[in-house]
This record gives sequence, structure tokens and C-alpha cells, in this order.
Amino acid sequence: MSEPAFFPLPSPLSLAEVAALSGARLLHEGQADGRQVHGVGPLADAGPTDLAFFDSPRYVDAFRASRAGACITTEKLASDAPAGMAVFIAARPAHAFVAVTRTLFPQALRPQPIFGHSGITPGAFIHPTARLEDGVTVDPGAVIGPHTEIGSGSVICANAVIGPQVRIGRDCTIGPGASVLYALLGNRVIIHGGARIGQDGFGFQPGAGGHLKVPQIGRVVIQDDVEIGANSSIDRGALRDTIIGEGSKIDNLVQIAHNVVIGRHCIVVSQTGISGSTTLGDYVMLGGQVGIVGHVTIGEGAQIAASSNVRGDVPPGVRWGGSPAKPVREWFREVTTLKKLAEAGTRSGAARGGDEA
Repeated sequence: MSEPAFFPLPSPLSLAEVAALSGARLLHEGQADGRQVHGVGPLADAGPTDLAFFDSPRYVDAFRASRAGACITTEKLASDAPAGMAVFIAARPAHAFVAVTRTLFPQALRPQPIFGHSGITPGAFIHPTARLEDGVTVDPGAVIGPHTEIGSGSVICANAVIGPQVRIGRDCTIGPGASVLYALLGNRVIIHGGARIGQDGFGFQPGAGGHLKVPQIGRVVIQDDVEIGANSSIDRGALRDTIIGEGSKIDNLVQIAHNVVIGRHCIVVSQTGISGSTTLGDYVMLGGQVGIVGHVTIGEGAQIAASSNVRGDVPPGVRWGGSPAKPVREWFREVTTLKKLAEAGTRSGAARGGDEA
């Protein structure tokens, strides 16, 4: 069985092109001698035609032993480079490395059509009243409902479902098996496979005779350049819209409830749950497995550590963690104090046991 090449080998780049793309400086100009970069890889696996990066002393042994033909690092770390390696200097090596990788592998930046063709493929189900601009690709099995509008350059992958009257902007990608209902999407939005957008939120009025379902009549509004990971779920609003702000990035397996408003350029990591009517300011960052109760506000630029539980408002620009979440220094003091108390109790118990013996 042959080994597949999921991402085709790119056209090579000269070292001068690597410098221009990354903004990095070639440490020894004499090394720009016709060498080319054909691919990228980690320090341990990169070969003589590959580019790697090195930005932490933790990996100095791998750097010294690396066979990479070129590497982006910092001025401080460059002295450990092996002989023959072309060394680029950058203030943020990982950022510079990504800039080059994006050029080498542009097809890896968003899901590609599963069927491998452009345009409307046989087996796609498109309602006659739907409006698709030129250049839209629709894979087999995709369903596009009545009065839906989709902008040019967008890709609707296999078995995706786009509901009635949904609006999808230009250069968007809806991954395989995703569903988009009651939603307005801006341009360059990426929704990965299995994500669920616009289903009704969890709203019930408890009563003696059972739980009365509350109609959810809002929408989901997703602004430009948002990316939503696989199997994440964003509920439509109850009376107002659920909003995901421009440039925000949402990981796999995230639950966002009805009426939530997420600001611009936020990061939400996997297995986080955001309860209804919560508001996140711009540039908020939530670590993995964060839980947020409903009707709270997290201020602009705040960061919440992984596995934290947020039960009240969070001020702008702070770093909180723990359960319940609190300023990280206070949280660390509590953890340290509890550890000392536990150790003291263990020693005391051992001493009493010795006296009884």
C-alpha cells in the first residue's frame, strides 16, 4: 500500500524568499547560495531541505542534533546551531515559521472539497430558490435550503446542511457533516466538520406539570474571519442573537449557549462550556475545560486558566484561575497553603502513630 500525500509538495523557496516571507534575518548572508526550502518539519525530523524553528532552551539538544537545512531561532539561541545549518534570526521564531508554512501549504488553511472538484457536483441537493454566486463549490450529499444565499469562493463540503434563508459570505468553508441553521455568516468563516450552528437553545420553564419549552426565535451571527472547530455547538438566541465576533477562534468540542456574545479576536479552547446570556469582551482567552455560568461578563483581554469555573463577572485585563475562578496569585496561594496543611497533617498523623506504637 502506497503512502498518500495529503498535502502536495510545494514549490521550493529560496532562502531570500524565506527571509522576505518571515521577516527574519539570515545570520550569515553567505549561506544564501542557491539553497532551497522544500518543506517544513520539527527539529527531530526535518531533513536537509526542510525549515524548522527553535524558540525554547528546552529543546536545545534536538537543535544541536537537527539535520534541518534551515532553522528560525532567536539571537540568544543561535549559537548552538549545528554546522551547515542556515540560521534565521527572528524575535518570534514560531510566528515567523508559520508565515512561511502558510505560503508553502495554503491548502491546509481550510477544509478542502471532499470530492476534489470545484463547482456544483452531482449528488448535491440545492433548492431552486437558493442563490449561489459564481465560484461556489458544493460536494455530493450537501443540502442547501430555500432562499439561502452563498458568496463566491465558498465551499460546502459533503453532507453539510445549510438551512432555509441562511446567509453565508464569500470564501467560507462549511466542513463535512456540519449544519448551519438560522444563521448569518460573514466572509472567510471556517466551520469544521460536525459542528452545529443555530439549533435551538436549552430553554425550559419548569412547572408542576412538566417543563415548558421556550421558543428560541433569535439567530446566530458569525462575523468575518471566525473559525469554529469540529463538533462544536453554537445555539441560536432565544429573543436576541448569539454573536461570535470578528476573528475569534473556537476549538473543537465547545458548547456556546443561547444569547452569548463573544467579542472580537477571542480564543476559546476545547471542552469549554459558556452558559446562556454571557458576554465576552474583545481578546478574551479561555483555556480548555473552562465552565462559565450564565449572565456574567468577562472583561476585554481577560484570560481564564484551563479547568476553571467562572461564577461571576471578571474584570478586564486580568488572569484568573481555579474553582471558583479568582486572580491567579490568590489561586496559587490557596493551592500552596492547602498543600502545606495537607503535608503537616500527614506528618502529624505519622507522629501520633509512632507515639501509640
